[in-house]
Amino acid sequence: MKSCVIVFPGSNCDRDAYTVLQSVASTGTAARTETRNLKPETHFVWHGDSELPACDLVVVPGGFSYGDYLRSGAMAAHSRIMHEVKKHADRGGYVLGICNGFQILTEAGLLPGVLMRNASLKFVCKEVYLRVENNQTPFTRRYLSGQTINVPIAHHDGNYFTDADGLKRLEENQQVAFRYVTKDGSPSADANPNGSLSNIAGVFNLKKNVLGMMPHPERHSEMLIGGLDGRPLFESLLEAA
Repeated sequence: MKSCVIVFPGSNCDRDAYTVLQSVASTGTAARTETRNLKPETHFVWHGDSELPACDLVVVPGGFSYGDYLRSGAMAAHSRIMHEVKKHADRGGYVLGICNGFQILTEAGLLPGVLMRNASLKFVCKEVYLRVENNQTPFTRRYLSGQTINVPIAHHDGNYFTDADGLKRLEENQQVAFRYVTKDGSPSADANPNGSLSNIAGVFNLKKNVLGMMPHPERHSEMLIGGLDGRPLFESLLEAA
């Protein structure tokens, strides 16, 4: 799998994403044992670049691009490289936005809805439980439908919102990827760390080749750093690619 990780001024999860992508691509999965000896290719791409290397996946990582001035992700959405990311998505290429990356993708119009200030008006950093809402996508095929997973969050502006018609479309088109839930898989106000509408933690675009999510799957992709519940997302993309 060939991957690109976009780097903005203020990105702080770019190396995390790079490391996990290299690890997953190097290890391979049972579905691609015939190509397990291929060398993984992961590239950092600077936000000011005007070209995107040929790749299967673009990751827009977490952090605080441009210091979160104006609105989180608003300035980064107009970076030169984002024009190429849009073209990549339009061609059917995979795009994953994590935390600040999710904010950037909504500001760029690649995903529906907006990310607002947390309902508590405080930065929240902790582990949460998510329920997999749709496992029939390139990002989630290695999860079970309805599976509960444990993934960290760290954000100040993760309160997802769309209007009533937008929520209806998301539900009808199975665009909700993950919801915040309790350990037993039940969505509730107590399980919602930021006030997101309908406990939404991540959404797909209509074609399901773009995913944005506030939680950090890359931070639970190695047992050394706390867990493996995020790793199947990257393994799913490897299989799809």
